[in-house]
Amino acid sequence: MVDALDAIDRRILKLLQADGRLTNAELANRVNVSPATCHRRTQKLFGEGFISSVRAQVSPDKVGRGALVIVGVVLDRSTPESFAEFEMAIQKLSFVLDCHLVAGDFDYFLKIRVRDMADFNKLHGEKLIALPGIRQTRTFFVMKEVTDSAPLDF
Repeated sequence: MVDALDAIDRRILKLLQADGRLTNAELANRVNVSPATCHRRTQKLFGEGFISSVRAQVSPDKVGRGALVIVGVVLDRSTPESFAEFEMAIQKLSFVLDCHLVAGDFDYFLKIRVRDMADFNKLHGEKLIALPGIRQTRTFFVMKEVTDSAPLDF
């Protein structure tokens, strides 16, 4: 729980969200503790699951995946088995960046990056509609990304 964090731990998390490439020495300097203390605290944050990973954020345009598509999925049955089967299948598709079980008119929302509409059309026809239990999909092409992967505020 976030209540278990003191001001230094919170500052470490915020700084690493902003720049995961900070060295331990730079991080220690910014939070005003020794490098050994900073390292110990950072490792504890990893160990307790406050930090789940550190990775590079690749520019989609630079790797030919400039089109962002959100797909709403409705399954034909609302059973634990149909959800489990769909979730197992969706995790095997590398082009699906995010998959969220949601409440409301859809069962899931998928976040997908593709080259263009033709690329998505091919994926949709060959992969998405072949997923188990799908009754309906609704596709939303993102016109403008206002914010993406914003840091958590706590």
